[in-house]
Amino acid sequence: MGDFYSNRAPGGTCLRALRSGKMGTVEDPINNSKGCGGVMRVAPIGLFLKNTGKEDRIRSIMDLGGKAAAITHGHPLGYIPAAALVHIINRIVYGGCKFGSLPAQILRECKELLVELYGDNVHTDRMNELIDQAATLAARGGDDMENIEAIGGGWVGDEALAIALYCWLSYPADFDRALIASVNHSGDSDSTGAILGNILGAQFGYDAIGEKWKKNLEFHDLILEIADDLCDGCQMSEYGDYEDPVWLGKYVHHGYTPVRIHG
Repeated sequence: MGDFYSNRAPGGTCLRALRSGKMGTVEDPINNSKGCGGVMRVAPIGLFLKNTGKEDRIRSIMDLGGKAAAITHGHPLGYIPAAALVHIINRIVYGGCKFGSLPAQILRECKELLVELYGDNVHTDRMNELIDQAATLAARGGDDMENIEAIGGGWVGDEALAIALYCWLSYPADFDRALIASVNHSGDSDSTGAILGNILGAQFGYDAIGEKWKKNLEFHDLILEIADDLCDGCQMSEYGDYEDPVWLGKYVHHGYTPVRIHG
Protein backbone atom coordinates (compact mmCIF):
# COMPACT_ATOMS: atom_id res chain seq x y z
CA MET A 1 0.00 0.00 0.00
CA GLY A 2 2.99 2.30 0.13
CA ASP A 3 2.52 3.35 -3.49
CA PHE A 4 -0.94 4.57 -2.60
CA TYR A 5 0.67 7.52 -0.82
CA SER A 6 3.09 8.46 -3.60
CA ASN A 7 3.20 12.06 -4.77
CA ARG A 8 1.18 12.13 -7.99
CA ALA A 9 1.42 15.84 -8.78
CA PRO A 10 -1.91 17.02 -7.36
CA GLY A 11 -3.21 20.35 -8.61
CA GLY A 12 -1.71 23.52 -7.19
CA THR A 13 -5.12 24.95 -6.26
CA CYS A 14 -5.97 21.89 -4.19
CA LEU A 15 -2.62 21.97 -2.42
CA ARG A 16 -2.85 25.66 -1.60
CA ALA A 17 -6.39 25.28 -0.32
CA LEU A 18 -5.46 22.36 1.92
CA ARG A 19 -2.36 24.13 3.24
CA SER A 20 -4.47 27.12 4.21
CA GLY A 21 -6.18 25.07 6.91
CA LYS A 22 -9.56 26.40 5.76
CA MET A 23 -12.46 24.77 3.93
CA GLY A 24 -14.10 26.86 1.27
CA THR A 25 -17.85 26.89 0.77
CA VAL A 26 -20.19 28.09 -1.94
CA GLU A 27 -21.23 30.99 0.31
CA ASP A 28 -17.72 31.74 1.62
CA PRO A 29 -15.22 30.79 -1.12
CA ILE A 30 -11.58 30.26 -0.26
CA ASN A 31 -10.37 31.55 -3.64
CA ASN A 32 -11.63 32.40 -7.13
CA SER A 33 -10.37 29.30 -8.89
CA LYS A 34 -12.42 27.58 -11.55
CA GLY A 35 -9.85 24.88 -12.26
CA CYS A 36 -11.02 21.36 -13.02
CA GLY A 37 -9.74 19.79 -9.79
CA GLY A 38 -13.17 20.04 -8.19
CA VAL A 39 -15.19 18.33 -10.91
CA MET A 40 -12.53 15.62 -11.25
CA ARG A 41 -13.09 14.24 -7.76
CA VAL A 42 -16.85 14.23 -7.15
CA ALA A 43 -18.12 11.27 -9.20
CA PRO A 44 -18.25 8.99 -6.11
CA ILE A 45 -20.95 11.25 -4.66
CA GLY A 46 -23.18 10.27 -7.56
CA LEU A 47 -22.71 6.61 -6.66
CA PHE A 48 -23.01 6.91 -2.92
CA LEU A 49 -26.27 8.83 -2.70
CA LYS A 50 -29.12 6.97 -4.33
CA ASN A 51 -32.03 9.09 -5.47
CA THR A 52 -35.75 8.49 -5.23
CA GLY A 53 -36.64 10.03 -8.57
CA LYS A 54 -37.79 13.21 -6.85
CA GLU A 55 -36.30 16.52 -7.93
CA ASP A 56 -35.62 17.66 -4.37
CA ARG A 57 -33.52 14.53 -3.80
CA ILE A 58 -31.44 14.90 -6.97
CA ARG A 59 -30.96 18.60 -6.20
CA SER A 60 -29.58 17.71 -2.78
CA ILE A 61 -27.17 15.26 -4.42
CA MET A 62 -26.02 17.92 -6.89
CA ASP A 63 -25.71 20.44 -4.06
CA LEU A 64 -23.38 18.11 -2.17
CA GLY A 65 -21.24 17.67 -5.29
CA GLY A 66 -20.94 21.43 -5.66
CA LYS A 67 -20.08 21.84 -1.99
CA ALA A 68 -17.37 19.18 -2.21
CA ALA A 69 -15.72 21.02 -5.09
CA ALA A 70 -16.09 24.39 -3.39
CA ILE A 71 -13.86 23.22 -0.54
CA THR A 72 -10.92 24.00 -2.82
CA HIS A 73 -12.39 25.79 -5.86
CA GLY A 74 -14.32 28.95 -5.07
CA HIS A 75 -15.36 30.25 -8.50
CA PRO A 76 -18.90 29.22 -9.50
CA LEU A 77 -17.50 27.51 -12.59
CA GLY A 78 -15.22 25.54 -10.28
CA TYR A 79 -18.16 23.94 -8.47
CA ILE A 80 -21.15 24.14 -10.86
CA PRO A 81 -19.58 21.54 -13.22
CA ALA A 82 -19.09 19.27 -10.21
CA ALA A 83 -22.80 19.44 -9.42
CA ALA A 84 -23.55 18.64 -13.05
CA LEU A 85 -21.26 15.61 -13.13
CA VAL A 86 -22.77 14.23 -9.92
CA HIS A 87 -26.21 14.51 -11.52
CA ILE A 88 -25.07 12.75 -14.68
CA ILE A 89 -23.41 9.87 -12.82
CA ASN A 90 -26.41 9.42 -10.52
CA ARG A 91 -28.95 9.37 -13.34
CA ILE A 92 -26.90 6.91 -15.40
CA VAL A 93 -26.51 4.47 -12.52
CA TYR A 94 -29.84 4.77 -10.70
CA GLY A 95 -32.20 6.27 -13.29
CA GLY A 96 -35.00 8.64 -12.38
CA CYS A 97 -34.50 11.34 -15.01
CA LYS A 98 -37.91 12.83 -15.75
CA PHE A 99 -37.19 13.09 -19.47
CA GLY A 100 -35.75 9.60 -20.03
CA SER A 101 -32.48 7.70 -19.87
CA LEU A 102 -30.75 8.87 -23.07
CA PRO A 103 -27.70 11.12 -22.70
CA ALA A 104 -29.46 14.09 -24.28
CA GLN A 105 -32.41 13.67 -21.91
CA ILE A 106 -30.17 13.46 -18.85
CA LEU A 107 -28.37 16.63 -19.95
CA ARG A 108 -31.66 18.44 -20.53
CA GLU A 109 -32.66 17.76 -16.94
CA CYS A 110 -29.18 18.65 -15.72
CA LYS A 111 -29.36 22.11 -17.29
CA GLU A 112 -32.75 22.81 -15.72
CA LEU A 113 -31.62 21.69 -12.28
CA LEU A 114 -28.42 23.75 -12.41
CA VAL A 115 -30.52 26.88 -12.89
CA GLU A 116 -32.86 25.85 -10.06
CA LEU A 117 -29.93 25.18 -7.75
CA TYR A 118 -27.62 28.10 -8.56
CA GLY A 119 -29.92 30.61 -10.23
CA ASP A 120 -30.24 31.96 -13.76
CA ASN A 121 -26.99 33.88 -14.07
CA VAL A 122 -23.87 34.26 -16.18
CA HIS A 123 -22.25 31.19 -14.64
CA THR A 124 -25.10 28.74 -15.14
CA ASP A 125 -25.58 30.23 -18.59
CA ARG A 126 -21.94 29.55 -19.39
CA MET A 127 -22.11 25.94 -18.21
CA ASN A 128 -25.34 25.27 -20.07
CA GLU A 129 -24.04 26.92 -23.24
CA LEU A 130 -21.01 24.65 -23.17
CA ILE A 131 -23.24 21.60 -22.68
CA ASP A 132 -25.23 22.70 -25.74
CA GLN A 133 -22.05 23.35 -27.71
CA ALA A 134 -20.76 19.87 -26.88
CA ALA A 135 -24.04 18.37 -28.11
CA THR A 136 -24.04 20.44 -31.30
CA LEU A 137 -20.45 19.53 -32.16
CA ALA A 138 -21.09 15.85 -31.45
CA ALA A 139 -24.15 15.84 -33.72
CA ARG A 140 -22.27 17.66 -36.48
CA GLY A 141 -19.35 15.25 -36.45
CA GLY A 142 -16.00 16.05 -37.98
CA ASP A 143 -12.51 16.01 -36.54
CA ASP A 144 -12.55 15.32 -32.81
CA MET A 145 -9.45 17.33 -32.03
CA GLU A 146 -10.79 20.41 -33.82
CA ASN A 147 -14.17 20.09 -32.12
CA ILE A 148 -12.60 19.70 -28.69
CA GLU A 149 -10.34 22.70 -29.21
CA ALA A 150 -13.43 24.72 -30.20
CA ILE A 151 -14.78 24.01 -26.71
CA GLY A 152 -11.51 24.91 -24.99
CA GLY A 153 -8.46 23.40 -23.38
CA GLY A 154 -10.15 21.73 -20.44
CA TRP A 155 -7.99 23.50 -17.87
CA VAL A 156 -11.06 24.94 -16.16
CA GLY A 157 -13.99 23.00 -14.81
CA ASP A 158 -16.70 24.00 -17.26
CA GLU A 159 -14.55 23.27 -20.30
CA ALA A 160 -13.24 19.98 -18.91
CA LEU A 161 -16.77 18.70 -18.31
CA ALA A 162 -17.95 19.91 -21.72
CA ILE A 163 -15.09 18.11 -23.49
CA ALA A 164 -15.95 14.90 -21.67
CA LEU A 165 -19.60 15.33 -22.64
CA TYR A 166 -18.66 15.91 -26.26
CA CYS A 167 -16.78 12.61 -26.34
CA TRP A 168 -19.65 10.81 -24.59
CA LEU A 169 -22.22 12.19 -27.02
CA SER A 170 -20.01 11.52 -30.04
CA TYR A 171 -19.48 7.84 -29.21
CA PRO A 172 -22.25 6.81 -26.79
CA ALA A 173 -21.89 3.12 -27.60
CA ASP A 174 -18.13 2.92 -28.15
CA PHE A 175 -16.01 3.02 -24.99
CA ASP A 176 -12.68 2.88 -26.83
CA ARG A 177 -13.32 5.66 -29.33
CA ALA A 178 -14.84 7.97 -26.73
CA LEU A 179 -11.96 7.53 -24.32
CA ILE A 180 -9.32 7.92 -27.02
CA ALA A 181 -10.95 11.14 -28.24
CA SER A 182 -11.02 12.52 -24.70
CA VAL A 183 -7.24 12.30 -24.28
CA ASN A 184 -6.08 13.10 -27.82
CA HIS A 185 -6.05 16.89 -27.74
CA SER A 186 -3.62 19.64 -26.82
CA GLY A 187 -5.31 20.70 -23.56
CA ASP A 188 -5.65 19.14 -20.11
CA SER A 189 -6.14 15.69 -21.56
CA ASP A 190 -5.59 13.62 -18.42
CA SER A 191 -8.34 15.56 -16.66
CA THR A 192 -10.85 15.31 -19.50
CA GLY A 193 -10.06 11.61 -19.84
CA ALA A 194 -10.61 11.09 -16.12
CA ILE A 195 -13.97 12.87 -16.15
CA LEU A 196 -15.12 10.94 -19.20
CA GLY A 197 -13.93 7.73 -17.56
CA ASN A 198 -16.33 8.44 -14.68
CA ILE A 199 -19.21 8.76 -17.13
CA LEU A 200 -18.31 5.76 -19.28
CA GLY A 201 -17.69 3.54 -16.28
CA ALA A 202 -21.13 4.40 -14.94
CA GLN A 203 -22.73 3.72 -18.31
CA PHE A 204 -20.94 0.57 -19.42
CA GLY A 205 -20.18 -1.12 -16.13
CA TYR A 206 -17.02 -3.01 -15.30
CA ASP A 207 -17.67 -6.18 -17.30
CA ALA A 208 -18.32 -4.35 -20.56
CA ILE A 209 -15.01 -2.48 -20.49
CA GLY A 210 -12.31 -4.14 -22.58
CA GLU A 211 -9.66 -6.11 -20.73
CA LYS A 212 -6.86 -4.01 -22.22
CA TRP A 213 -8.06 -1.06 -20.14
CA LYS A 214 -8.14 -3.07 -16.90
CA LYS A 215 -5.33 -5.61 -16.82
CA ASN A 216 -2.54 -3.18 -15.90
CA LEU A 217 -4.67 -0.71 -13.96
CA GLU A 218 -2.94 0.44 -10.79
CA PHE A 219 -4.84 -0.38 -7.57
CA HIS A 220 -7.32 -2.37 -9.64
CA ASP A 221 -8.76 -4.43 -6.78
CA LEU A 222 -8.80 -1.55 -4.33
CA ILE A 223 -10.71 0.67 -6.76
CA LEU A 224 -13.33 -2.01 -7.37
CA GLU A 225 -13.80 -2.65 -3.70
CA ILE A 226 -14.24 1.02 -2.88
CA ALA A 227 -16.75 1.36 -5.74
CA ASP A 228 -18.74 -1.59 -4.38
CA ASP A 229 -18.72 -0.05 -0.92
CA LEU A 230 -19.92 3.28 -2.27
CA CYS A 231 -22.87 1.63 -3.97
CA ASP A 232 -23.74 -0.57 -0.98
CA GLY A 233 -23.32 2.17 1.59
CA CYS A 234 -22.37 1.87 5.22
CA GLN A 235 -24.81 -0.37 7.07
CA MET A 236 -23.90 1.03 10.47
CA SER A 237 -26.08 3.76 11.92
CA GLU A 238 -26.22 5.98 14.97
CA TYR A 239 -29.75 4.63 15.45
CA GLY A 240 -28.70 0.98 15.82
CA ASP A 241 -26.19 -1.25 17.55
CA TYR A 242 -24.85 -3.08 14.49
CA GLU A 243 -21.10 -2.77 13.92
CA ASP A 244 -19.26 -3.93 10.82
CA PRO A 245 -15.64 -4.75 11.77
CA VAL A 246 -14.57 -5.00 8.13
CA TRP A 247 -15.94 -1.56 7.30
CA LEU A 248 -14.43 -0.09 10.45
CA GLY A 249 -11.09 -1.63 9.53
CA LYS A 250 -11.17 -0.10 6.08
CA TYR A 251 -12.40 3.40 6.75
CA VAL A 252 -11.84 4.14 10.45
CA HIS A 253 -8.87 2.13 11.71
CA HIS A 254 -5.43 1.66 10.16
CA GLY A 255 -3.76 -1.48 8.91
CA TYR A 256 -6.52 -2.85 6.71
CA THR A 257 -5.57 -5.07 3.76
CA PRO A 258 -8.10 -4.91 0.87
CA VAL A 259 -10.13 -8.05 0.21
CA ARG A 260 -9.54 -9.12 -3.36
CA ILE A 261 -13.03 -10.15 -4.35
CA HIS A 262 -12.80 -9.64 -8.10
CA GLY A 263 -10.24 -12.27 -8.97
